[in-house]
Amino acid sequence: MRKLAFFLGSLLLVTAAHAADPTCRAQATDKKLAGAALTSFMKKCETDATKTCDAAAADKKLAGAAKTSFSKKCVSDAVGQ
Repeated sequence: MRKLAFFLGSLLLVTAAHAADPTCRAQATDKKLAGAALTSFMKKCETDATKTCDAAAADKKLAGAAKTSFSKKCVSDAVGQ
């Protein structure tokens, strides 16, 4: 129970930190990207978000399902899905 509370608390903090940054989708809209440029930008942005989120999960010493859940939520928030 204690681990779950810690996980949810840290997830809330990361979500709040990411809320300050515009999502990949918002950045693409601002840049008025379309077609191949949009696809390329979104793939690169998702890759960068995955690296950042995996590093954050490692810093929090998450493993297994907690790491997977954290990473999925973190990446989807960063990409804007």
